Amino acid sequence: MRWKLLIAASLLAALAGAGVCYAAARLILEGAGPGSRGWYSALTLLAPLGAITYAAIFVYRHTSRRRALQAAATALLASLLTLTALTFASVLTGRAAPDLSPAPPSKNV
Repeated sequence: MRWKLLIAASLLAALAGAGVCYAAARLILEGAGPGSRGWYSALTLLAPLGAITYAAIFVYRHTSRRRALQAAATALLASLLTLTALTFASVLTGRAAPDLSPAPPSKNV
């Protein structure tokens, strides 16, 4: 197996897919109305899917043995890395949860 090619293609696909998805979500969803957010958020997931598909086809075309296994391994690794990157980005940029309990009244005398 060509491990270097498999890992490099997976990392590049994950970085490109997650980066474009995050940038598109930040730029598009901030200006979208409340009714169209579902469609726009679904469209932002096409970038990681395209990057993963491209990486799997690239690895399939540039290996000589066990092509299908290496392409599937690349797609799986790139998918896991993309999911990890998107989860990590959402945790880092997420807002703090609002305080559900009301603040006690202050005693101003």
